Amino acid sequence: MNFFEGREIVIATQHKKELVIQPLLEKQLGLKVVLNSKFNTDSLGTFCGEKEREEDALKTLRKKCLLSLEKVNFELVVATEGSFGPHPSFFFAATNDELILLLDKKNNLEILAREITTETNFNSQEVKSYNEVEYFATKVQFPSHGLILKSSHKNAKYIKKGIITYEDLEKAFLQIKSEFDTVIVETDMRAMFNPTRMKVIENVTHKLIAKIKNLCPNCNFPGFDVVKINAGLPCELCNLPTKSTLSHLYKCKNCDFEELKIHPNNKSKEDPTYCDYCNP
Repeated sequence: MNFFEGREIVIATQHKKELVIQPLLEKQLGLKVVLNSKFNTDSLGTFCGEKEREEDALKTLRKKCLLSLEKVNFELVVATEGSFGPHPSFFFAATNDELILLLDKKNNLEILAREITTETNFNSQEVKSYNEVEYFATKVQFPSHGLILKSSHKNAKYIKKGIITYEDLEKAFLQIKSEFDTVIVETDMRAMFNPTRMKVIENVTHKLIAKIKNLCPNCNFPGFDVVKINAGLPCELCNLPTKSTLSHLYKCKNCDFEELKIHPNNKSKEDPTYCDYCNP
């Protein structure tokens, strides 16, 4: 059973994400990709603060998919939603948390993949001189990566996005500085102005395709995926259970078939360093 060969799928984006998503979907799944230019994805939130995201990333992503399908007569859609901020474990490292969702209305199917990485140039700074702007620019891979200048962090009166030349950077800075004491300079995290994020989107698309190709052993339905991660990998010294992963529980989205896979990380014992008994 091939759910996707020859079917048309909408990519819900305004930010050129199709540059990395489209070739993979067409080559790996045999899909025919179209773009939805009728839906403004920025209406659900923008990185620079013009429109705050009202719901969490997953709810926003699902809404993006559904609203996109409302505008066109298709049954398949894919979209991504990125979040940026401190890493959940390494608080001083900036993180790109990228979600991608394929929604298939015909088969009542959702397949989600996620990529969390510190490979990002996400940053912002309050500056008072153009020298500070230039120094910031060198740190965040400008001009290969775009910048945004604005008059304040929130409710900015002036915002200039998609800056990719030093001439435009200086011009925007001088314009804002003529009216305001300080200027906010930040990285433009929209995919078409951020090659580093575009690479993350490519990586998470690979993850999505891998999940789609993972078929249920019982009914051959795509998206046979992990629904529960079980801790308890035994310590190699004392053999007591640790907090490390012992098994993954997979479940089919169609027939509810379940399969427990032991030692998913190819480890049967854990280093005593990570044992609460040996190393409290």
